[in-house]
Amino acid sequence: MSEGHINVTLKIWRQESPEAKGYFETFKLNVSTDASILEVLDELNNELEAQGKRPIAFESDCREGICGTCGIVINGHPHGPLPKTATCQLHMRNFNEGDTLVLEPFRAAAFPIIRDLIVDRSKMDKIMQAGGFISVNTGNAPDANAIPVSKEKATLAIEAAECIGCGACVATCKNSSAMLFVGAKISHLALLPQGQPERYERVEKMVAVMDEMGFGSCSNTYACEAECPKGISVVNIARMNREYLKSKFISKVIEF
Repeated sequence: MSEGHINVTLKIWRQESPEAKGYFETFKLNVSTDASILEVLDELNNELEAQGKRPIAFESDCREGICGTCGIVINGHPHGPLPKTATCQLHMRNFNEGDTLVLEPFRAAAFPIIRDLIVDRSKMDKIMQAGGFISVNTGNAPDANAIPVSKEKATLAIEAAECIGCGACVATCKNSSAMLFVGAKISHLALLPQGQPERYERVEKMVAVMDEMGFGSCSNTYACEAECPKGISVVNIARMNREYLKSKFISKVIEF
């Protein structure tokens, strides 16, 4: 082992297309301890392309842990074994000489594999399109103190807004539930004054699409919170359930 480098074995899931049969391909590499997982894949792809072989398909964008596209299951953990860390921010210094890393795509019925490590997460976009926004005209940006928001609610809203929509919660849940993701998006807007006009319509629409897209129910194992790269709390699931229950009471009152 040279200084600043380690020898590792990568077992990477390869699948040519959604219909093709997948398999693991093994690569033995000497990598820099300063390199991230994605940088290691970049270097490996350069070698494969130089040999005229098909490169490994994987997703990434910001590489700063804020966009959520880089999700890979590493040794059984979505985004890898390091808590509150996205795949793009996981560096090889967190592994040891001779380690074997098994890289797989997110496994969930709602996330069909497109190729290799890339899955189709568009169903989460459909949930957001159903209600994860404010459609009323809020006008120009108000002065900082024009709309009072308590420190507690502002903190909770900001914490919920940290969800990057990566789908790790779905991939780690034995029921492939998206309730942590949906709960965070609902909480973010339900806690703020700007989100009140569509508050109950929002939760009903987003939950309906979540169920329609084939995501499962909450397994109550807290695995989603444990694997979330942003540490989103399961408290947001409880808040979503309360919002949904309230929406049903509100709709009944309006009917009468």
